[in-house]
Formats: sequence, structure tokens, C-alpha cells
Amino acid sequence: MAKTIAAVATGNSASGIGVIRISGDDAVEIAQKVFKAIDGTPLSALKGYTAKFGNVYADGESFDNAVALVFRNPKSYTGEDVVELSVHGGIFIVEKTLEAVFAAGAVPAQAGEFTKRAFLNGKMDLAQAEGVAALISAQGQEAAKASFNLLQGSLSNKISQVLDKMIECSASMAAWVDYPDEEIPELEEDALKKVLTESKSALYDLIKNYENGIVMTQGVDTAIVGRPNAGKSTLMNMLSGVEKSIVTHIEGTTRDIVENSVRLGNMVLHLSDTAGIRESEDVVESIGIKKALEKIDSASLILAVFDSSVPLNSDDEMLIESCKNKPCVAVVNKTDLESKIDLAVIESNFDKIVYISAKNNDGTAELEKAVKEILGVQGFDSSQPILANKRQKLCVSNAYDHISQALDGAEIGITYDAINVMIDSAVDELLSLTGKKATQEVVNNIFSRFCVGK
Repeated sequence: MAKTIAAVATGNSASGIGVIRISGDDAVEIAQKVFKAIDGTPLSALKGYTAKFGNVYADGESFDNAVALVFRNPKSYTGEDVVELSVHGGIFIVEKTLEAVFAAGAVPAQAGEFTKRAFLNGKMDLAQAEGVAALISAQGQEAAKASFNLLQGSLSNKISQVLDKMIECSASMAAWVDYPDEEIPELEEDALKKVLTESKSALYDLIKNYENGIVMTQGVDTAIVGRPNAGKSTLMNMLSGVEKSIVTHIEGTTRDIVENSVRLGNMVLHLSDTAGIRESEDVVESIGIKKALEKIDSASLILAVFDSSVPLNSDDEMLIESCKNKPCVAVVNKTDLESKIDLAVIESNFDKIVYISAKNNDGTAELEKAVKEILGVQGFDSSQPILANKRQKLCVSNAYDHISQALDGAEIGITYDAINVMIDSAVDELLSLTGKKATQEVVNNIFSRFCVGK
């Protein structure tokens, strides 16, 4: 019998309420030792989805009001008996309640153990469980919508549709090959090719949209680069909505990388405000400039900032050269001042250019449009199934390769038993994605990345 576990299900900070979640066969009995309802009703007498108001106790003494909410198996998050104790959200009170629950017989939950039990008890598959983690970490509207759809089974349903066709096809071929003396109709070649082609197309769509999905759900590693005093730090502050970077008229103020995650429309940018790119004999500044150039090479998106109020110089030319063949938006800043920049040079070197006044908070909408276009996510639809991580992509990519081999084999007329081996390999990959054939190591690794309490 699995031990009854408990953990704080709310954040580790003072708040209006704090929730302690208890799950397992002894959840009600343990909660009953800690909580007493005002009307005297024992928790063991309650049906599922029933709440009682009362007090929580430690060493026989009450120390806070609480609400106990009882869930009965299998109609709970974990599929086990669950009790949630909601107390006032002071850190001390929450921790004291949890300690009382442990003293009553519960053991500390491991990272992701509640959701792991939900998976093991058939409340959700592995892809949906990963949707829980994605939803918790979502930083923007599109990320939240896509993660919720994953939790609701959008990817699982898509994979199931492919699996059903592949398994039926595999069973028909296996029966025909294994029982040649029986009157089992042979799978028509055209029907086989149709199933393989449709399955391949469905998986290709998932793989094709993977990068866009990652951009919209996990954010984009973005470097703000430019010569000193071009307005990089002002742009950082404009996008952040707060003063993250120091802004002065003195060149070289930013000497190291300043980082912050911000929302640009429905996207999340993980910004790095870098040191101004120029030739410098200052040892400290030179280190910052070296880091800035390295960031250009590693970032998924570059915002190259140019000062429109001054002519281009050798530092700008070095920046232009560094940004070639990279996903980059040229940001021509200080449009509130008289323009002295050679725009023809900028236009000949960059596909996407926006004109802004970071100081006046002008040009955000134009920047959002340009960023979406350079990343190719302007048509992203969060309601469609997406692959949420590299594990899922690897499973689908491997299945796609096996199906492609099976289709190629069907085209050249190889035997059904050989084709069926390839189909079975594809099926195994997709079953691994949903968790029906995932190894214990894979399952443990996934849930180890969850927070405790979920």
C-alpha cells in the first residue's frame, strides 16, 4: 500500500490562504487527527466534494481556523482519497499545519508525486501530466492556453487517432501473415499506403509546429545589442515596464548582461541587455563587450539597436556584420530626435526594421509585429495540439521516421512482415509519448522536474 503523502499546494510566500494537500488511503483519517469541524461532524462521515469549517490542532491545541475539503477515490486529482486543508496563508501557520499532518502519520510528498499518482492511477496520461507542469510555468496568455489544451488532451487525442489507425493496420497484417491457412482477407496495398500517408502527415504537422510552439509557450532568448548610448537599456526598461537597466548619457554604463523576462503582446521574451559594442581598452568593459558578442551567437532573437540621431560609425558596422544571417530585428531608436543616420545602410542589411522612441515608449506594437514575423509565429494557433518539450518531439520524430520507412517499403513491395516491424516500432514510440509504454526511468525523470505540492 502506498504511503499517504502531504505537501503545501500553494506558493512558498505569505498569502490569503495556504492549502495543505493530503493524498492516500489514510488521508481522511490523518486529516481528522488535525482538523475538527465546528459542528462536530467527523471527516470520515463526509462524502466526496464536501467541505467543513473548523479548526486545526497541534498537540491538542487549536491554532487556526480552517476549511477541510474531502475528495473520495477515484473522483479526485490523484485517484486516491484526498483532503485539502485551507488555512490562513501566513508562512508560519502553513508550516505548522503541515508539521501537524506529518505528526499524524503522513510523509512528505516528493516533487510531482501528486501528479505522478494521478498518472499511475489512470487519471491522465504522460502528455497531459506534462501539460500540468507547462501550465504552472506559463508566463503568457498563449502559453497558458496551449498548456491547458495539452492538459485537456489535445495532443493525446491527436496521437490516439494515429495510434488507432496504425494498430488496426498492424493487427490486420499480423493476422494475415501469422495465419496463412485461415480465410483472413489480405490488407489491400492502397489501404495500407493510405493509412501510412495520413499518419505520416499528422505527425509531420506536429513536428513542423514544434519550434513555434516552444517560442510561444516557453519564450525566446533575446539579446539587445548595439553601440554605447544607442538606447539599449532604455529599450530594456520600456519592455520591462520598470527600470531594470541604468540609463545615463555616459557611454559604457552597462558593463555586464542585465536579464529580465517580459511580455511583448502574447509572447514572452527572455531579454539580455548587453554592454555597448565598441573597441575599448577598459579591461572590465572589454569583458562585457566579449559577452555581448557571444550573446549574439547564442540568442534565438537579436534586437540590434541603432541611434537615429547620429551617423553610423565603425561600431555600428561591427554590429551589422555580427548580426548577418541571424534572426534579427533592427531597432532604429530615438525617432523623437532629428535623424542623422544613413537608413539606406540599415535597410540593405536587415529584413525587419522598426522605428521607435524608447524614451517616449513609442513603437511597441510595431516591434511586436516585426518580432513575430522574423520568428514566423504570427499565425500560431494555441488551440491546436502542440509538442511541449524535446521528449515529446523525439518520440514523434522517431515514429515519423519509422512510418516513412514503412511507406517506402510499401512502395517498393517488401513483405508485410517487414513493414509490420516498422509500424510496430512507430507504435511503440507513440505509446511511450503517452506513457503507456514509457520506462520507469522516463516517468521518474519527468515528475522529478515538477514542484513539490503538484
